[in-house]
This record gives sequence, structure tokens and C-alpha cells, in this order.
Amino acid sequence: MSAFVIANVRRLINPSPEIAEYLRRINDTLDPFGGRFRVHDTPPQVLEGAWGMGVIVIEFPDLDGARGWYESAAYKEIAHLRTDNLEMDVIMVDGVPGGYRADKSIVNLPFVTADDR
Repeated sequence: MSAFVIANVRRLINPSPEIAEYLRRINDTLDPFGGRFRVHDTPPQVLEGAWGMGVIVIEFPDLDGARGWYESAAYKEIAHLRTDNLEMDVIMVDGVPGGYRADKSIVNLPFVTADDR
């Protein structure tokens, strides 16, 4: 089951050539873990709530691959090029299996009785 690393790019702190260096090197850190960009720095069309100036979504084959990439020496070596220059929120989430339906999650709601399921 796929997993995703999702970033909300809130603001540019420092317009630096380091950002270009990060972009030149990021794909080489993803490749060993099967990571690939699904969305990259696309301005969001905000329907609800507040978002920053860009969204990034990286897909991995599974959560272990996503975590392995984020904790890898290769990524740690370049991460400061991003964090020193961009303010972002970054999360890692597991995907859902093919054919998933939202009503399957009803059983997890604490206020739903057995009769409502």
C-alpha cells in the first residue's frame, strides 16, 4: 500500500541558491526508496482552511520506504538546504488500499453504536 510524504510550503524565509542545490539533489535521495513526486510546489486551490504557497506530495511504495528515505543519510545531508530557506509543514501518511470506501471507517467512530453500523 502506498504511503505519502506531504508538505505544505508556508513561506520562503530566504531566497537562496541553496534551494536550487536542494532541488538538484533531491531525486537522487528518493530513488533508492522508490519515491516519486506526485505534486511538486503546486499552488493549492484552497477550498477550506488555510494553506501556504505550495503543496508537495511524494509517493512511496510503503510507509517503511517513506520513513527510510526521510531518515536516510543522503536526505539528512541535504535537508538543511530546505529547512534553512523554506518554512514548511511536513507529514507522512499511509495510503488506503484499492477499492477503499469511506464508510468502512464508521466502525472507528466512538459515538456510533452497533445498530448504526
